[in-house]
Amino acid sequence: MRNLITTAEIWKEGGMYTSYCPELDIASCGHTPEEARKNLLEVIAIQLEETEKLGTLDDLLSESGYTRDGDVIKTGKKIVCFEEIRVPVSIQ
Repeated sequence: MRNLITTAEIWKEGGMYTSYCPELDIASCGHTPEEARKNLLEVIAIQLEETEKLGTLDDLLSESGYTRDGDVIKTGKKIVCFEEIRVPVSIQ
């Protein structure tokens, strides 16, 4: 069993929570942040299993910037912060 190190972004949209893995461009949702996270983990696992069955798992991981280091699959991209920014724009 290997461990994939990735990112989960979770935000509220209306009455639901959206979860997103930017490295793999995979999303899911749930009624709570915990459910959205759990559903995202399941979708990622299914995606990895299916691409492995198709023989394209290494391509997917490589294109997403991942490398294998023993039992860990990780990416060199590290999120250092999230912040809300205000951008002045001259649109109506």
